[in-house]
Amino acid sequence: MYFAALLARTEDGWEASDTELDDVETLSDLADLAREASPDEDTVLVLIEQEDAWFGVVRVDGEEDPRIYVSDAAAAARSSYGEILLTDELLGREPDDDGDDLDALDLDGTEDGESDDEEDEDGGGSDAAAGSGEAVPHGPVGDAEVLDDLGVSEKELRSMSGDAVGEIAEALGALDVLETVR
Repeated sequence: MYFAALLARTEDGWEASDTELDDVETLSDLADLAREASPDEDTVLVLIEQEDAWFGVVRVDGEEDPRIYVSDAAAAARSSYGEILLTDELLGREPDDDGDDLDALDLDGTEDGESDDEEDEDGGGSDAAAGSGEAVPHGPVGDAEVLDDLGVSEKELRSMSGDAVGEIAEALGALDVLETVR
């Protein structure tokens, strides 16, 4: 079961809204959805959680590129919502350069190096690789400092599990508004 919410930082504090991700197919779609939640270009956090498997934080500050943190890339790769977050850039891949697939393999310790390499070449694209969990590291990926300036340190973020979305909202002082949409 998934839970996704938008937390928009305003002059009056945090505002939460439940968000439906069925129409979101790309990270750009998700960033646009976040920007719509804050017409004043304030900070917006998209919090996505799959029960005890993984969570993701996408931070959108105005027109800047989204900053992303995913707690377990391999678990997220098995999820349609996780696939949205696991971009080539986040996984350290160059989208059009097959030679960089080897760099991505190094990220996961090359446990299945031979089969990953062969399947990446046969799959023809990094989306296929991310979607089936190939060459995706077990564990966190992305910007672990995404919430540092909001009071959640890298160490705290990396240690979260279970109800990570609730823990993040509590640390931000937004648990009450999050609970209204949960």
